[in-house]
Amino acid sequence: MKKEKKPSKHIVRKNPKTKKIIGIEELHKEIGLIQACITRMADNSFRLKELYVSLVTIALTVMSSQEYKFSIIGLFLFCVTIVFWGLDAFFLKMETLYRWKYKWVIKKREKGIREHLYDLNPHNKDMWLDIKNKKECFLFLFDCF
Repeated sequence: MKKEKKPSKHIVRKNPKTKKIIGIEELHKEIGLIQACITRMADNSFRLKELYVSLVTIALTVMSSQEYKFSIIGLFLFCVTIVFWGLDAFFLKMETLYRWKYKWVIKKREKGIREHLYDLNPHNKDMWLDIKNKKECFLFLFDCF
């Protein structure tokens, strides 16, 4: 009978410069922090949409019962829509940046690279793999503004 190997607590690869092994627990903790940021951004976006629907419903009810002009109601709804659209675009952009960071961390930590360990800044372009060279990144970053 063959003996079953116990799961290793370390990633097999070492970084040749530092000669340190990156621990699985360390990797899971860093990934967990990034995943928490992704979840928070998605939750903020969802709650923002809930608030928008509630605000529009209340505004339409109150304004229509007070017999405001339709042009004033339309202007108010347009302004509220623009503000909430901008906030939602911000949260979706941040969520995407954290997803790019998540992919970078997985790829680089497997190679044993400890660079930018526990760095949660989503605007750190060094942590975006090769996405920064693609047309998709350019369109995404400027589409939100």
